[in-house]
Amino acid sequence: MTKRRLPRPGEVAQLLRPRPFVLDPTDRRLSAAHSIPDLRRLARRRAPRAVFDYTDGAAEGEISLRRARRTFRNIEFHPHVLRGVADLDTSTEILGKRSALPFAFAPTGFTRMMHHEGERAVAAVAQQAGIPYALSTMGTTSIEDVALAAPDARRWFQLYVWHDRGAGAELMRRAREAGYDTLLLTVDTPVGGARMRDLRNGLTIPPRLSLSTFLDGATHPSWWLDLLTTEPLTFASLSSWDGTVAELINAMFDPGLDYDDLDWVRQSWPGKLVVKGIQSTEDARDVVKHGADAVLLSNHGGRQLDRAPTPLELLPRVRDEIQEEAEIWLDGGILSGADIVAAIARGADACLVGRAYLYGLMAGGERGVRRAVDILRTEIVRTMQLLGVRSAAELRPSHVALR
Repeated sequence: MTKRRLPRPGEVAQLLRPRPFVLDPTDRRLSAAHSIPDLRRLARRRAPRAVFDYTDGAAEGEISLRRARRTFRNIEFHPHVLRGVADLDTSTEILGKRSALPFAFAPTGFTRMMHHEGERAVAAVAQQAGIPYALSTMGTTSIEDVALAAPDARRWFQLYVWHDRGAGAELMRRAREAGYDTLLLTVDTPVGGARMRDLRNGLTIPPRLSLSTFLDGATHPSWWLDLLTTEPLTFASLSSWDGTVAELINAMFDPGLDYDDLDWVRQSWPGKLVVKGIQSTEDARDVVKHGADAVLLSNHGGRQLDRAPTPLELLPRVRDEIQEEAEIWLDGGILSGADIVAAIARGADACLVGRAYLYGLMAGGERGVRRAVDILRTEIVRTMQLLGVRSAAELRPSHVALR
């Protein structure tokens, strides 16, 4: 039988070592987040339901979004051992310039709706992390103000083509003069997708203080206080709007967009051109023939056509189709650094993340975005080391399989 004894005070003291109490509530929240899903749970508590659902949701039955995440979950890694992974290089070249990590911040609309610090905070973190940041046409901070907030960041601009071509030309001019080196032309939005959560929540831009939003606001007073005591929530690149997101898209965007318009953008923009929203090998081949420097495999995060192709599944076929004629980027469904490593191994040159950093933004502003990057960086490093690769350039299709 085991002989019992009374513990010595010193032995008890070694066990009773609570973590130091963090005074700042934001830092305290973020210190408990160890994954992007952790940040998502914090975001859900911090932001009003309509705001969280706008970020978190997708179109119709949200099948595309679930498929994208399921495909990443079905990745099987094939590691190699005894490769000496003490020194690791996570950087990669994206359109001729080095990025410290193999991903960039995707363009997202209405970012100051998620948190009042908005695009400025995201661009500042991109500058600190050494990764690119793409500002959306539907952004809530101007092209020039983002440049002032992050003068040393690599900045890209995402363009929707409107009925008014002159407005698009003016946005390209402003972006070029403000030092944005790459244009992302989004081509998967001839009309707005049926984003059912937004419809059910009655989301408008700016938010209307209806009875339901008032009651929801009672449980999120800090968000409403920030909204009401900072600069008005408006679009920075288009006239004011007071309606739903779908109504805005259908009123402003041109459903007649075709290859003549792509040629016009190519001729108008002197920098690098990326076509965002490619969902077939044929379209990938054709836009490269029309001058695209990169194609972004994307179904808009599942927010446009539900049951569209899953980018990670499409990726190897597009790589086989266009070979090295253009770079291939990927977005949609990424919730971990391991997801990014898997995409690079399957043939992507880079990934774009959107929801992942928006969860951080909602959870804690700029500090939350920084926490999201820290999480993704840690996961990328750990996954690469466990795979037995010392750089992103060493990742190969042989490192992954879809179960």
